[in-house]
Amino acid sequence: LLSSSGDRTLRLWEYRSGRELHCCPLTSLREPAEPWGDKRSAASRIAYWGQESCVALLCDSIPVVYIFQLDARRQQLAYRQQLAFQHRVWDVAFEEGQGLWVLQDCREAPLVLCRPVDGRWQAVPENTALKKVSAHLQGNWAMLEGVAGVDAGFSGLYKATFDNVAAYLRKKEERLQKRRQNPPPGPNGQAKKMKPEEASLRCSS
Repeated sequence: LLSSSGDRTLRLWEYRSGRELHCCPLTSLREPAEPWGDKRSAASRIAYWGQESCVALLCDSIPVVYIFQLDARRQQLAYRQQLAFQHRVWDVAFEEGQGLWVLQDCREAPLVLCRPVDGRWQAVPENTALKKVSAHLQGNWAMLEGVAGVDAGFSGLYKATFDNVAAYLRKKEERLQKRRQNPPPGPNGQAKKMKPEEASLRCSS
């Protein structure tokens, strides 16, 4: 069993016992110089290819597909390489006998087919199957682009921090100003005037 989440890891489990077999930190796979190096790494798709025991991992908002090799004997994942693309990657899927299909945000070339060649994954030249599926996608591009365009990924799930101290102090000062302009009524029903020292004391609180 494979799992990944916003903790920037890819984990391999023994699903019957729930025991973790291996953990691969995704942050260690990215170079600081990469333009997406500061992006979050929540996984949006995990695909497995039994023919080659390969795992493809697609992360949210990052135009890269990570390739891992599953070592069943050692019960661990071995990182192999990353496939970088010029456009946003929408989805990935393996097909037995074909390779890794990559769907990207590019009408001219919506699909890329990758295969292992001499141990390295790379895009293959356009073939009949690739031309046929690409032509179908291009004919329905408006619908495909519309559905993908409203998908904000996992942006709503990420933890966000806000500095609201300035807003709090501004509202506090507004309340104090109103209180000084309209003092509350005293015990006899008349407005109670604040002494200068009281006003300065409240302003400093």
